[in-house]
Amino acid sequence: MADVASALKWGVERRLEFIEFRLFWEGGVNRSDIIDMFDVSVPQASKDLTLYQERAPHNAFYDKSAKRYVASERFKPRFLRPDPDGYLSRLRSVAEGLIDLTESWITEVPDTDIALTPRRDIDAGVLRSVLSAVRENRSIDVQYQSMSRERPDPTWRRITPHAFGYDGFRWHVRAYCHVTDKFKDFLLPRILNFGEFGDSGVSVQSDELWQERFGVEIGPHPDLTPNQKSVVAKDYGMENGSAVLTIRYAMLFYVLKRLGLLGDAAKRPARSQHIVVINRNETEAALERAEFAE
Repeated sequence: MADVASALKWGVERRLEFIEFRLFWEGGVNRSDIIDMFDVSVPQASKDLTLYQERAPHNAFYDKSAKRYVASERFKPRFLRPDPDGYLSRLRSVAEGLIDLTESWITEVPDTDIALTPRRDIDAGVLRSVLSAVRENRSIDVQYQSMSRERPDPTWRRITPHAFGYDGFRWHVRAYCHVTDKFKDFLLPRILNFGEFGDSGVSVQSDELWQERFGVEIGPHPDLTPNQKSVVAKDYGMENGSAVLTIRYAMLFYVLKRLGLLGDAAKRPARSQHIVVINRNETEAALERAEFAE
C-alpha cells in the first residue's frame, strides 16, 4: 500500500484512503461524500475518483441506479489497512458523543449503544498544567483530595508527573509525590487546583514500576468445553492455549481488575469468567511487589 501511494501528496492519499474506507466498510462512495468530508471542489472530487480507479482498477464500478461507485467482488485494499478495531473505535466514539458523525468517515451507523461509563469531571486548566509539567519535566503544586483516612480533606502537595494511565474507566497521572517520597497514581478528577511549577527533583527513570513490565500468561477457563476454549483462544489471540499480556507493573492491578483476574479466576463460573491466569503464583508476587511499593 505504501508503494502505491508513495508518489501521492498527503491530501490526495488521504482522500483515496477515504474512498477505500467507504467502499470497504459501507459498500460504496460518491462524489458528494468526498466534497462534504474534505471541502474540495466538484472537479477535484471527480479527479480523485478517477485517480482511484486508475490506481485500483478492479476495486469499484459505477452503479447508475444507485448513482455511486460500489465495491466489486474483486475488491482488494490498496490504500487502506482494514482494521476492525479501528472501525469499532470510530463507532464507539460516535456512540459516546466524543466525535461528530461527520468526523468518523462513517455514514451508515448501525443502531449502537455503549455500556455507560459515568463521565469524569476533569478541569481543563488542571489537565493543561499537568501536561505542561510532564512536557517540561517539572514539578507542580496540586491540591488533591485523597480517599485515605490520613488525609480526609484536600491537601496541597508537590508532585512531578511523567506519564498518564487509563484503566478503562478513569484517567490518572503517574507522578512522584514529594510528600510521601514515592511514585504514585493521582486521579485527574481529584486534582482540585494547581499552583506553582518547580524543578523536577527526580528522574522519571527511577520509577521502576512504570519502566519495568511483567508477563501475565492467560488461558481459557478450565471448565469450558473444547469448542468454547477454542473461541476464547481466538478472541484473546492465544496460541497453543495461552497468551502473554506484557504489562507495566504500575498498571498491573488495573489490568487484572478489568479482566476479572484478581484472585483465583478459576473458582468463578466459566460462563461469566472466560479466562484465567496460568502463571498465578508469579503474577501474585508481581502484584504484591507493585502494591507494596505504592
